[in-house]
Amino acid sequence: MEERKGESEKMEVRELGRTGLKLSSVGFGASPLGNVFGTVSDEQAIASVRVAFQSGINFFDTSPYYGGTLSEKVLGKALKALGVPRNEYVVATKCGRYKEGFDFSAERVTRSIDESLERLQLDYVDILQCHDIEFGSLDQIVNETIPALQKLKEAGKTRFIGITGLPLEIYTYVLDRVPPGTLDVVLSYCHYCINDTTLEDLIPYLKAKGVAIINASPLAMGLLTEAGPPLWHPASPELKSACQAAATHCKEKGKNISKLGMQYSLLNKEITSVLVGMKSVEQVEENVAAARELATSGIDEEALSEVEAILKPVKNQSWPSGVQKS
Repeated sequence: MEERKGESEKMEVRELGRTGLKLSSVGFGASPLGNVFGTVSDEQAIASVRVAFQSGINFFDTSPYYGGTLSEKVLGKALKALGVPRNEYVVATKCGRYKEGFDFSAERVTRSIDESLERLQLDYVDILQCHDIEFGSLDQIVNETIPALQKLKEAGKTRFIGITGLPLEIYTYVLDRVPPGTLDVVLSYCHYCINDTTLEDLIPYLKAKGVAIINASPLAMGLLTEAGPPLWHPASPELKSACQAAATHCKEKGKNISKLGMQYSLLNKEITSVLVGMKSVEQVEENVAAARELATSGIDEEALSEVEAILKPVKNQSWPSGVQKS
């Protein structure tokens, strides 16, 4: 036990807004456990979660949508295999988005949490989030979904509630229309990376509303990787080629753009946790090493400014998502 304690002290923890929860600055994104990016065996998943936990990662995020419920089942199995008290890890799942499509009705999200808890083998989750709300009616989210989530919070099925999605304007739309203190957290993705820092402008507003911030996809869904993004990636050709040029530049200099991208997202202390999808012990170790290196010796300023220069023409370029498409 002593050894594990020593290990975990090296992973920074940050407070999640007003919730009292403390999350590791690196969070374990469990979508890959749903075989979203290639097949992952149960043994591999259990080993990845174990190494993450032993390295000080205490925050695990999933959704019934990932792998059509598979991610939740596998994460549940892996967390159970840890054999540690429930209060030693923080679990977030989502509702409203499923393999079959979107359904943000009160009836569906209420049933959803019971299904999720069964798959996760838990009595409660720490955070329950409406998943990708830009694909629904934001007025339904305000008037029907969030009140249903508040009831689940009162019933003890989740401790805190939040919303997720890509377009940043969905957050102001919803938060301006619900009573203060209603929502505890937002999960934003692809808006706090080297190539897109638009989330930064929203931080003062979110803080004023008492809402904590989780940032997912610091590598912009694969744009900031040597291998490059998946074929379905919605970015423009211009954005893709600029990121590819940046990745190539790093590689030629003996640097790794993914490590740089991860560290860049971790630099902002206003963001509680940076969620990264992980599916192997090797990936976990890489992310943990990047976080520890950042804590001890800081970011590679030279490499960062070179990458920022390459990405300048496409800085803050995003892509449309959802039914509003405003």
